[in-house]
Amino acid sequence: MSVNPRKRKAVVKEAPPPESESDNELGDGLLEGILSHSEDDSDASDEEEEDEDEDDTDASSIIEGLSDEDEEDDEDEDDIREQMRNLKTTDGPMKRKPGQQTHEMDLDAATATGGDLDDDDEDLKPNYTVQTDANGNTRYIYKEIDPVYESDDSDAEQTNTIGNIDLKYYDEYPHIGYDINGKKIMRPAKGEALDALLDSIDIPKGWTGLTDPTTGKPLQLSEEELDVLKKVTRNEVIEEGYDPYPEMIAYFSGVNQEIMPLSAAPEPKRRFIPSKHEAKRVMKIVKAIREGRIAPYKAPEDEEEEDEFNFDVWANEKPRDANSMHIAAPKLPPPGYEASYHPPAEYLPDKAEEDAWLDQDPEDREREFLPKNYEALRKVPGYETFVKERFERSLDLYLAPRIRRNRLNIDPESLLPKLPDPEDLKPFPTTCATIFRGQEGRVRTVSVDPLGIFVASGGDDGYVRIWEILTGRQVWNARLSHEEAVDAVSWRPVKEASVLAAAAGEHVYLIVPFQILSPDVEQHSRDLLDAGWGYASSKSAPAPTTAGDAPKIPPGVWSRPEKKLESKGILIQIEVRSAIKTLSWHRRGDYFTTVSPRGQSSSVAIHTVSKHLTQLPFRRLKGIAQTAQFHPSKALFFVATRNTIRSYDLAKQELVKILQPGAKWISSIDVHPGGDNLLVGTYDKRLLWHDLELSTKPYKTLRFHTAAIRAVAYHKGGYPLFADASDDGSLQIFHGKVVGDLMENATIVPLKVLKGHKVKQRLGVMGVEWHPREPWCVSAGADGTIRLWN
Repeated sequence: MSVNPRKRKAVVKEAPPPESESDNELGDGLLEGILSHSEDDSDASDEEEEDEDEDDTDASSIIEGLSDEDEEDDEDEDDIREQMRNLKTTDGPMKRKPGQQTHEMDLDAATATGGDLDDDDEDLKPNYTVQTDANGNTRYIYKEIDPVYESDDSDAEQTNTIGNIDLKYYDEYPHIGYDINGKKIMRPAKGEALDALLDSIDIPKGWTGLTDPTTGKPLQLSEEELDVLKKVTRNEVIEEGYDPYPEMIAYFSGVNQEIMPLSAAPEPKRRFIPSKHEAKRVMKIVKAIREGRIAPYKAPEDEEEEDEFNFDVWANEKPRDANSMHIAAPKLPPPGYEASYHPPAEYLPDKAEEDAWLDQDPEDREREFLPKNYEALRKVPGYETFVKERFERSLDLYLAPRIRRNRLNIDPESLLPKLPDPEDLKPFPTTCATIFRGQEGRVRTVSVDPLGIFVASGGDDGYVRIWEILTGRQVWNARLSHEEAVDAVSWRPVKEASVLAAAAGEHVYLIVPFQILSPDVEQHSRDLLDAGWGYASSKSAPAPTTAGDAPKIPPGVWSRPEKKLESKGILIQIEVRSAIKTLSWHRRGDYFTTVSPRGQSSSVAIHTVSKHLTQLPFRRLKGIAQTAQFHPSKALFFVATRNTIRSYDLAKQELVKILQPGAKWISSIDVHPGGDNLLVGTYDKRLLWHDLELSTKPYKTLRFHTAAIRAVAYHKGGYPLFADASDDGSLQIFHGKVVGDLMENATIVPLKVLKGHKVKQRLGVMGVEWHPREPWCVSAGADGTIRLWN
């Protein structure tokens, strides 16, 4: 194929050489103002436009000089093409260098030497004509490009260049688009003309009868395309030799395993050490196999299950051996004369009987139907309740018991725990022997002296009274306060000296009632209380405080009361920081503790009688203290808050145990004389028995009262008795036997309910105390009385 010399070559514009200044600015990063339009830029652009115009005029003059020539020699063809490539189209004006030939000069030389171009050399003629438009500018009109094919192109397929445009927009036009040269592609023949053409020629092999939407011509498919369509319609694999289900290649566990590891991390140490956890699991399974809890696997037997469903429950019932407990299916009684369609006249009801039967309820009727008389069987109508009767019969058969079972004859009494008879647990108090009257207002507290001769009481009137137990008369009294009630009284638990401690408000009074004591006991008691004054005077003076510091308030101030109280036998007065609610002595009689619930950190105080010293054992106590008790034989101290009881070792100064009674509000506690059990009374009507060696939870919870429990007490004289006092006006007496064997739990038996106190303003029995030797108890009531029970 010969080269077409008429094709224009693109003029390549050489890039101007880079300037050093611009490179330096860009390299320095100074880019400010490079996008602004200044006057210098506009001037430079104007000069560039002028230079371009000059270049255009020079090039046009050269091209016009070329257009004047008609022919050119073959030998100068290469020179002409090279000179056309070297046409200068730079920014500056075109200047002819000496010794450089232009295209116009070559044409002139060719004209001078060779004359006119031959007509046969049409390839050398330019493929455009130069015209001038209406504005006077030069315009080049190029001739249409005629493609040169070496072979016949009659069979060449014309490509429609309209793209994705639908052919319906060309329905009004005779053409259907344009080819690559811009010529119209005419619409092919359709309809009768196409049918006539097809009748006159043979149908080609790939003819489908479809029309190509882009060209509008019949669509023909090749053999390969037809095979692909056939396989697609048959849901077959299109590609030959393709296996849709290849065998899985086990890269990591098969024969051809992966050689390179997935990770370059070193193997951990645990993969080389036997697992202790797995060993434990294996031993657990081995133990279960030895014990028979894990049986070896047995293959299930193949049994054919019959999916037969029979409506008749006893259709396939097999005969079985006679069983005395078996009950056969109930049978219906045979019909009688009243069920006949033509019964005798005596079985037919009259009008009154029929009305009475209709008035009865269906469940009260003797029969489900009324006998009726029909002349013939064909006149008998359908039975109204036939379906209902069959359904009820089916229910009777389905729900009837098929086996007889004996009822369990269990005596309810045998299910109760076997407790000893209360008659065998005597002695314990059963009746009210003495009533002590004379206290005004409520009696809040009572206490029996160690010898069991006198009982002391305190109440809302501010008096402390001492009564004789056997006679019931009042032998001593003293008014401690005109405003505050006496909330606690307690005798010192040592028999050699008789000292009574009473608390009213923020003061504690130590009393020696010498009127009722022997001279030896009185003198011993006075010496015991007066020994502390010498120790108090010998104490070192406190460190002086600076002018800016406030003086430190002592936890307790020991002093002598006024002359009126001292004449009554009240020898010592102790003032603490807040009101006292409970008071309890140590077993040796040298210490006693007081609890002030509103005192916060100073709520629990321990007082030493021999030193006249008051100490606060807690800097900070969790919760609000309610009461406190000393252990009867060990250096333990129990402090009860609202919800918990804490046990402290005073010798080691550490917390030993925290008991969790589970109560909402603890009212009182008492320690068993053995020291291993604790009794707790709560305001939520529960009495709790704690075994200190068993658990921190209650061993027994007793709920026998209908109101709050105010006080609890163990018998300290060797009897296995304890009691509680409640706001419902009653006392509960219990038997509580504790043995030394740790394998046997305590035995708790309710014995007696003692009623006698009246409830006033929802307050009943305020306190209870046991006699030190006898099985007697003394109770204090809100009705102003004190009762002795024996």
